[in-house]
Amino acid sequence: MVNVTDGYGSSILGYPRIGPHRELKRALEAYWRGAIPRAELLAVGRDIQDRQFNELAATGLTQVPGNTFSFYDHVLDNALLFGAVPKRFEPYRDELDPLDFYFLMARGNPDVPPLELVRFFGTNYHYRQPELDADTEFSLHPEALLAEFDRAKERGIELRPVVLGPLSLLLLSKAGQIPGQDEFDTLKLLDKLLPAYEQLFEILAKRGSTCVQLDEPAFTSERTPEELAAFEAAYQRLSKAPLRPRMLVTGQYGDFGEALRILATSNVEAIGLDLASYRISPEDLAEIPGIRRKRLYAGVISGQNVWRADRHVTLEYLNRLAQVCPDLVVSTGTTLLHVPYDLLIEYDIPGNVADRLAFAKQKVGEVVSLAKALTDGPSESWRKRPTEVHFKQKHAVRQRVYAVTPEMRTREPYSVRRTAQQAKLNLPPVPATTLGSFPQTGKIRQARYELGQGRLSFDDYKKRIEAEIEATIRLQEDIGLDVLVHGEHERNDMIQYFAELLDGFATTHFGWVQVYGSRCVRPPIIYGDVSRPAPMSVEWISYAQSLTDKPVKGMVTGPVTMLARSFVRQDLPLHETADQVALAIRDELADLEKAGIAIIQVDEPALREMLPLRPQGRAEYLRWAVGAFRLATSGVKPETQIHTHIGYSGRAEVVEAIEELDCDVTAIVATRSIEWVVKALAADSGTDHGLTHGVGPGVYESRSARIPDIDELDELLTAAAEAITPERLWANPDGGLKTRHYWQLEPSLRNLVAAARRVRRRALAGE
Repeated sequence: MVNVTDGYGSSILGYPRIGPHRELKRALEAYWRGAIPRAELLAVGRDIQDRQFNELAATGLTQVPGNTFSFYDHVLDNALLFGAVPKRFEPYRDELDPLDFYFLMARGNPDVPPLELVRFFGTNYHYRQPELDADTEFSLHPEALLAEFDRAKERGIELRPVVLGPLSLLLLSKAGQIPGQDEFDTLKLLDKLLPAYEQLFEILAKRGSTCVQLDEPAFTSERTPEELAAFEAAYQRLSKAPLRPRMLVTGQYGDFGEALRILATSNVEAIGLDLASYRISPEDLAEIPGIRRKRLYAGVISGQNVWRADRHVTLEYLNRLAQVCPDLVVSTGTTLLHVPYDLLIEYDIPGNVADRLAFAKQKVGEVVSLAKALTDGPSESWRKRPTEVHFKQKHAVRQRVYAVTPEMRTREPYSVRRTAQQAKLNLPPVPATTLGSFPQTGKIRQARYELGQGRLSFDDYKKRIEAEIEATIRLQEDIGLDVLVHGEHERNDMIQYFAELLDGFATTHFGWVQVYGSRCVRPPIIYGDVSRPAPMSVEWISYAQSLTDKPVKGMVTGPVTMLARSFVRQDLPLHETADQVALAIRDELADLEKAGIAIIQVDEPALREMLPLRPQGRAEYLRWAVGAFRLATSGVKPETQIHTHIGYSGRAEVVEAIEELDCDVTAIVATRSIEWVVKALAADSGTDHGLTHGVGPGVYESRSARIPDIDELDELLTAAAEAITPERLWANPDGGLKTRHYWQLEPSLRNLVAAARRVRRRALAGE
């Protein structure tokens, strides 16, 4: 371990990997469409890696992480690092280049679906979920990791390789079912997996590596005694490996809980804590046996928000921590994957707000500065405190929130609404629809760019958008969908579009954050009280409805999702900000209803994302989250049908919360996890909680290029129809179709309509 008299260390746990100017996104999409060769894509990836470790070393960090780059997803990378390939992909292994085989697992093809896309620990990031079964065998494939390590070493930089810990790799994986065998627990594979980690350790040690980082984020969630026992046994074994680097085990995204106590009494040398998410007091830390002997990576700089830390308060806290753990490294609480690259290239953020922000580059600077101040004391520049942000307050907004009554969160009973809506809409059983977005063509993106540059008038821009809307309506009519959408062609993103039109939000030009693969978003920043100056979507939806006799859904993003997908102000309770956004949405729904829109979808795919990782606080969170949604949606008439879109979750409390939303129709991400949805649908089947309103279990994955066939969709819809009456069942994909091409979208939707009609015919025939 480093002698503390040499100074306190500084490090980060990971860094953005799409490139400062989204170089990786452009290269990936060019490669996928055949516009560049494989060698060029590989060169882009290598350049991003090399620039990153060179730049991080130059900042003054005493330790630089490695193996944080990925061409698509780091969880998938770790599965392949240890040879975990599901059997359904094996026939393609020999016929494809390794990179193309990797993309097959991530994106699928017409014959094999990709690995499931799953939300990552309450963040906006999604990972491709590994699939494991009792026959899974592991083998080590460290070539990419070692190549980067060697290149950095040639430049005099020792990287600390970052690897997903063995327990998190297993717990984040999906248990495959082998016919005739009992339900499988992925932890049963631990003894087969650990030798591969030991082999990796030996190779790294012989290569000259002095430290390896093992991320165990699964243990910031609630874990069973059996899982904790497996965690303890694994690290007892790994720490006794005969030849290995020092081990840093991190608990990112929350409270490391009992895992911290286990590691403190083990032979693991270093522990990383996310102290930005869960700030343990030095006094409580001191009570943990063995902690004083460990190197503590104090994650005081948040990797999940963009607000600059109060350096004086943080330094005082670090000084107290150093009394407990003298071998201290100042660090980030999580990887910086979840924040944009560089604040300094932004030019439209209000000055007093920008002064309090820190993107990835600035957070690295905060880490280095704090470590130096902890070693040598604050420098002269520390005498000036950062500018205080006077968050934008509106008295009228505050007063309106305080005046909200319980009646404003309540609609007429569902039975009354259902009768009124059926009379107005006259929809058939198992109506087919989509969930909002259609592909954004190059012409539309160009028009939006030219509008922003002042090279296109709004009237000309409007004509181009209206032409796209009309083409989308005509296509849906031809396909035979029962409820249409306008396609969201005017929207760059479901969050940013509304953020740009609401007061209290700041948006960025270059603040891109990776969501998955090549998909990136620019999360807005909530810095003030939120209100709606004018209608936001009414003009576009009304135009679409004027083109057809079929109902066209109004499309609005819900209040919880607006918070979850933004960087939220820290001076106001979340529930109060949620109600501010909810009141703005309530006004939008009222205007849509006045314009004659009979169905309005208020999307809440992030309801599950913000659920606390541990049981404490979940009930309170769901109380205000459900309350905000109901505040947004309870101002419309009974005959106006409210839809929502919810992310996958089998948790009983989330199923109960979905029911409490009191939404007329809920679309659920459930393509390959439909079993829990079917169980939840059967409200009278003896389960504690059920969904008694309309439900659309997404029956094909909208983010995959794969085109599902009619029989497959029929089977999924039939399973759902058996749990409830077909009159309550809707047929839809599991998300928007923005990222698809029309050649993928059209046959998929035609098959969806055909499958829905099959189920409908059988229902009407009484079969």
